[in-house]
Amino acid sequence: MSSFLTRQALPRRTFLRGVGTALALPLLDAMVPAAVAASRTPARPTRRLGYVFMPMGCDQSRWTPRGTDGTLATLSPILESLAPHRDHLTVLSNLELRNAYPGSHATSNAAFLSAAKAKHTESNDYYLGTTADQLAAQQIGRTTALPSLELAMDMLQTTGQCDNGYACVYQNNLSWSSPTTPLPYEAHPRMVFERLFGEGGSVAERRAALQRRASLLDSVLEDIAALQRRLGPSDQAKVREYLDTVREVERRIQRAEADVANSPLPADLDRPLGVPAAYADHAKLMLDLQVLAFQGDLTRVITFQLARETSNRTYAAETGVPDPHHPLSHHGNDPAKVARMAKINAFHVSLFAYYLERLKGTPDGEGTLLDHTMVLYGSGIGNPNVHDHTNLPVIVAGGRAFGLRGNRHLSYQDPVPLANLHLTLLDKAGVQIDAFADSTGKVTDLFRPLTV
Repeated sequence: MSSFLTRQALPRRTFLRGVGTALALPLLDAMVPAAVAASRTPARPTRRLGYVFMPMGCDQSRWTPRGTDGTLATLSPILESLAPHRDHLTVLSNLELRNAYPGSHATSNAAFLSAAKAKHTESNDYYLGTTADQLAAQQIGRTTALPSLELAMDMLQTTGQCDNGYACVYQNNLSWSSPTTPLPYEAHPRMVFERLFGEGGSVAERRAALQRRASLLDSVLEDIAALQRRLGPSDQAKVREYLDTVREVERRIQRAEADVANSPLPADLDRPLGVPAAYADHAKLMLDLQVLAFQGDLTRVITFQLARETSNRTYAAETGVPDPHHPLSHHGNDPAKVARMAKINAFHVSLFAYYLERLKGTPDGEGTLLDHTMVLYGSGIGNPNVHDHTNLPVIVAGGRAFGLRGNRHLSYQDPVPLANLHLTLLDKAGVQIDAFADSTGKVTDLFRPLTV
């Protein structure tokens, strides 16, 4: 039977429940009591933070915006796919991770969200720092089902020493809940789907429950019908669109699992079993799951690793470049190799553009998910050929409801700690701390003053 409460306004935490299922709903008009100001109800913009990590830096000559007026009127070749979203993003040049030196892939990955110096060890006495996303999760994630969500594209979790005497944990994990506690990521869409929409029991029990029915939504049809009778036309349309998206994502996961089961091809070691064979399809499925997680307010903090540092994945199908990414990043300034690496960079950015499009196209209260989400995209390496951690490729997108200014290129004459940007975004997300890692202040020109 229906499990949501009967009251004049639906609670924001309304769930539709079936066997092994707890399906959250997007923000509806019915969750806002009549004659109450939106700013004093659940319709007040929810603050969300997303982090997307691009491995192994980029070709700065094809990354840096071409204009000289501080706007994004002339985008660079790598950033061209972001043209539809230029009003929602700012590119920042000359940010640095001083604590990532001496330069390595391990410290690049580890310092991206921590801005901390990794203890040089090959053993399990590793030590880093609490990452920005986890500081946010401790505060803005306290009331959600999942305080944070850690996702990646590579399933390969190596152990021991991976890079110049650094334990593999440093390049396996972006998020650390304490200096000694790295958080594992999930790369399998089915497992993410179950974390978002499964309820109770072990992972095996929830998976068995999902496999017993054709669709998760089939087990909540009674709740859906009862809910729709209580909603107005606008909310009914929102619920239909949201559920159609959930069903489509679930269908894509099922199709990928069926394709893998029937495929005679050997498995890609970097790709978990049961995911789409094409990297782009896998990535878009993981991004769509993130949008659903934000839309249902299941979490407000998400990190996503497009690939591990030192990844030897190839992107021939998507870019025409047959070279493995890591060896290509050590291009020795060979123009042909640099150009091929830039194509991989542009492909990764195009996935970010897809993410922004999905966020922008999803209504959320008096705006969209993109308006109410601040997303940081970037890498912990600047020039990968020399393992440089200065002039990092960094973009901040979304956050219009909180004053984030778009269509801008902020280029600093002297290097600015990436920690300053983390501190600024945390502050705008409602996380009040005086300093973060090696920060020297906030990026004050990133946001416009808010008028009340």
